[in-house]
Amino acid sequence: MRYAMAIEVNKCVGCGDCVVACQTENNVPMGYSRDWIIEIARGEYPNLFMHFESQRCNHCDDTPCVRTCPTGASHVIEGGIVKVTHDECIGCGACIEACPYDARYFHPDGYVDKCTFCDHRVADGLEPACVSVCPTTCMHFGDLDDPDSDISKLIKTREHYTLLPEAGTAPQIYYLK
Repeated sequence: MRYAMAIEVNKCVGCGDCVVACQTENNVPMGYSRDWIIEIARGEYPNLFMHFESQRCNHCDDTPCVRTCPTGASHVIEGGIVKVTHDECIGCGACIEACPYDARYFHPDGYVDKCTFCDHRVADGLEPACVSVCPTTCMHFGDLDDPDSDISKLIKTREHYTLLPEAGTAPQIYYLK
């Protein structure tokens, strides 16, 4: 089993519902965020292409954040979900520095926090909160190892990209063109 997320950039309207759903579902303190929206402009004038990207932890196959964690608080659970055990985190920030996606933050309670793909929801057979509230249904989540899953079919049939492929982390967030 290998969980992944695919986001259709042409359907995302940048509304921020995914951000609010994550904050609410995971009790993220005001002023902090596990996911965020950025606006991207590509090309050269007059041939510009603009879209929104909903970004978060990429739940990489090759995890520099996990390798640099001195306590083992950063670790990978079933399905390839990268997590932080708050009670084991000493707040040293090594994982924050190691993450090429800037996907981690210092929680005001003294530990590092990040997206978990809402693993507590996934364990109950639900989608991550961000996916479940998207009004344009541009976000997809599932098991890449299941060839019959919607996400496997999307990745196989649609042109897509990942963020910072040159980092060599094998990210599991895919942006569908």
